[in-house]
Amino acid sequence: MLKFLKRLLSRPIKRLGIAVLNRLEQWSEADLPSFATQPKNLTIARPRTICFPERIYIGDDVWLGPGSLLLPVTNYPSQSMLPRGRSASFRQKFDPKITIGSRVTATGSLTLGAHREITIEDDVMFAANVMINDGLHGYEIADIPYKFQPIVRIAPIVIKRGCWVGQNVVIMPGVTIGEFSIIGANSVVTKSVPAKCIAVGSPARVIKQWDEAAQRWSSVA
Repeated sequence: MLKFLKRLLSRPIKRLGIAVLNRLEQWSEADLPSFATQPKNLTIARPRTICFPERIYIGDDVWLGPGSLLLPVTNYPSQSMLPRGRSASFRQKFDPKITIGSRVTATGSLTLGAHREITIEDDVMFAANVMINDGLHGYEIADIPYKFQPIVRIAPIVIKRGCWVGQNVVIMPGVTIGEFSIIGANSVVTKSVPAKCIAVGSPARVIKQWDEAAQRWSSVA
């Protein structure tokens, strides 16, 4: 009898939970900012940080999990980084652009920092905690805090269609990842990866390549 009552009660509780989740998702979608495009069926779950949405181009059916940061950097350093009353010794201005194709998904905590351009093509899949930044903090002088030094090595990043980027991956400036490639978890990608390859490690290196004739992955010596 007790088991029957538990099952009976669990049904409305389950329905209530689903209804709450659906409502939260609708609320999350309702107050998204206006992007450079007008994507359909877009979800960027809360909590999230989106800056300068007019510089962000998004395709349809995109789902980005909680904790994501979309940041086209227009100037550096920002006033919020400076102590009260202090002015910057330099000022960099940028014309950034972020493009996210259709059907892109991310588990959560996707960070996109663009000083020039980040392009993510259709059907790319990100695991959690992926960092993509097309510029680096300068470190030319060792006795000035690095956040008060100019951004350097700025170069566009491209992730081509159908790629799979694993957990905790960092993608560095100037990198292009070819179509249908896989980047293993915890990798730091410092150089471009050809199409249909599997790359792992820090720095990442290609360990497997798709063999079209054999229709299988082959190890790379």
